[in-house]
Amino acid sequence: MTSRTPREPRLRLVPQNSPQRAPVQRRTAERRRTPRPPKGVLPPDRLARQARALLADAVRVAHWARAAGVSPEQDLARAAAELAMSTAELRENWSRARLAGLLEIDGEGGAVRAGWRLRAWDRDDTAALRGWVALFDAWCLARPAPPDADPSLVTDVVAAMPQLLSVMRLSEGPVTAAGLIDLMRRRVAELRAERPDGSGPEAPVSADAPIPEEDRAVTAERVRLLGWALDALSSVGALTLHARGDRPARARLTDLGSWAMWTKLEQICVAAQSPAGNIEQSAVAMLRGCATLTPGPARAEYRAWLAVRPTAPAVDELLAAARGEDALIRGLAFQALRVVGAPASEAVRAVVDDPVLRPYALLWLADHEGGDPRDRAESSLGVLTRSEATWLWVDTASAAQEHGAERLLLDHLDTAPQLTVAELVDEIRTCGHPRTVQVLLALAAVHPDQTVAKRVRRAAFQVHSGGA
Repeated sequence: MTSRTPREPRLRLVPQNSPQRAPVQRRTAERRRTPRPPKGVLPPDRLARQARALLADAVRVAHWARAAGVSPEQDLARAAAELAMSTAELRENWSRARLAGLLEIDGEGGAVRAGWRLRAWDRDDTAALRGWVALFDAWCLARPAPPDADPSLVTDVVAAMPQLLSVMRLSEGPVTAAGLIDLMRRRVAELRAERPDGSGPEAPVSADAPIPEEDRAVTAERVRLLGWALDALSSVGALTLHARGDRPARARLTDLGSWAMWTKLEQICVAAQSPAGNIEQSAVAMLRGCATLTPGPARAEYRAWLAVRPTAPAVDELLAAARGEDALIRGLAFQALRVVGAPASEAVRAVVDDPVLRPYALLWLADHEGGDPRDRAESSLGVLTRSEATWLWVDTASAAQEHGAERLLLDHLDTAPQLTVAELVDEIRTCGHPRTVQVLLALAAVHPDQTVAKRVRRAAFQVHSGGA
């Protein structure tokens, strides 16, 4: 789930559907309406009450930060005293408030404002549920892995958890620790066998099979990290743990955890039945498969693809896809990141200094954190500098040119930050985009005014030859 209805880019390479296909599409949409929750899944109002109870302290901290206008970490002693919390509790609840998307934080000045979820928290069940789901999706950030853990083993455990949670949902009852350990071993073996980097395959080991001497240390560490994962998921309210001594004996999904996993499984099932079927593809292949879909079906594909992957690796894969040479894939990658919502904020903020991703990242952050993101994003200069807005215009235009949709370039002219074609051409020549020449030539080829077209072709030649 995302923090708000995602904005769609102005330039979408979607073929126009013939009028006679519209009834078929409407019937398809009717068949794909959200199914009713199964017996045992609580209604949204009761789930929202549970979400509010779990995040009550985080909401208190968020309100304090909104009133103060700054992070409580800037004055821990004062904030802890006024909120009657220890500094450790304050830091944990501040982290939860941010992961749940309750606040909007200025990346440079650190000013804090209330996000729409916080403003609607008490009256809108959707705000409460989306806030909790954002925290659930970021469970491995809510309680970080042990600092001495092997990063590759942490990655294995995080990647295996979606399947373990799915099994817990389908079992409709507690799962023993031994069963979870066996499931984790099998899933890790599958993941390693699928990797093209030579890290597998690793033979699956059953719970009763003897452990080879050389694997005992690795197995013990994975069991320890499984305990960390279960504890982290318990801390965000996704499951309950029953211990035997100091070791977990069995785990069971909470009502919120069961509902969240049912929602993800439904998304996977819907996508698996669709013609696209991109859930097993790489990020680039998935995005390319969504290029001709209209916004609604494309978002369904994004959600399904994300549902079967841990959030952090999925976000990294989408950003890696965005760094490629295909501008269309870049734009679609950030549309998919809008579906991720709050858990992607830190990773998107980290790429703001990447010149290729910077305009997209700034707009994504404005959309996710800004006071009125739709208005700000409609006027790019409210978020980007003039040169960044021009670079983004060229990048988006290159998507049309590369994918044979030059006819959209004339419509795309209306979105340029400049008032005239002459100003646009002058600034395009110095924006530094690698496909400037191709975009100018494509624009010259479709522009109806031959005088303007001639000027644009001359500018393309000057850029190609290195002239001013």
